[in-house]
Amino acid sequence: MFTQTLTKRVLASPLVDLLTGPHGVDRYTELVTPTWTLGEARAKVVAVRRQTPRSVTLTLAPNRAFAGFRAGQHINLTVEIDGRRRTRPYSPGSAEGAPFIELTVGRHDGGLVSNYLYERARTGMVVGLDSVGGDFVLPDIRPRRILFVSGGSGITPVMSMLRTMRAEGSDREIGFIHYARSAEEACYRDELDAMPNVAVLHGYTRSGGADLNGHFGRDHLAAAMPEPDAVYVCGPPALVAAVREHCPNTISESFVPPTFNASAQASGGRIAFTDSGVELTDDGRPLLEQAEAAGLTPESGCRMGICHSCTRRKTSGVVKNLTTGVMSSTEEEDVQICVSVPVGDIDLAL
Repeated sequence: MFTQTLTKRVLASPLVDLLTGPHGVDRYTELVTPTWTLGEARAKVVAVRRQTPRSVTLTLAPNRAFAGFRAGQHINLTVEIDGRRRTRPYSPGSAEGAPFIELTVGRHDGGLVSNYLYERARTGMVVGLDSVGGDFVLPDIRPRRILFVSGGSGITPVMSMLRTMRAEGSDREIGFIHYARSAEEACYRDELDAMPNVAVLHGYTRSGGADLNGHFGRDHLAAAMPEPDAVYVCGPPALVAAVREHCPNTISESFVPPTFNASAQASGGRIAFTDSGVELTDDGRPLLEQAEAAGLTPESGCRMGICHSCTRRKTSGVVKNLTTGVMSSTEEEDVQICVSVPVGDIDLAL
């Protein structure tokens, strides 16, 4: 313990930082062990399992730079694919405070990172961790009667909440509805069915043999838990909307990119990507899409305003955030280009 503390203090000293400049000590220690860094949160993959035909579950051992997460939050996971760093937000399924992080990644048609992890994730692989965030979390005082509802890969933050409450020895009344395309694609089915004091119901949207038929509605709510004190739902927008229609006390999250109407947003102004010397006329799409159409390759991740990996400095002009509707100021500021559209002429450091 003394040796570890001394090593950490030496590596963090101003003298070592000066001697290893301009790159910093992390650029050198990572040559010995990739996860041995002071400032960058990383993790080593210590287990890989494919529990369904369309998902892969990774068990990660984070380094000391990772500060942890609250059950239900998401983490930005970074992997290198063909020499380029790619970032996507994923919600851990592990309990809050657990020594290992469990991520279950659903495979999506055309999904670059999800398909890469499904096909090529291996033990010993090192990934980056960054920007823990999200308000989809349990209150400090747990509701007495809680209904969890999830669809597809939306099960992971809900599993984190459920596992956290079980680790606490919670005596709350809990119901759980999970929707999957079939029994084969239902993640965590065996674990859920074995949980004591949790009423679990399964719904399959493309096959039979489920506890519930069809989609969420008043009958599903009555079967799972009539009049819950709180409902937590994570899944596709249609599922979230259906739960909200029948449950006023709903807390929700959905990881589905928004769809924007370019013609309705176009300002016709000038967009200058100043670092690249590229100028074009605004066609109404988010700045990220217009930059890519112009042949630029800015870093990006979730493409829905969650992971912040696409953030760039706007040096002049005004943009509108399509997810919040907020207009930026005319002064210099950082903007998320995946969900920002110009309002008139703008200059962007890209």
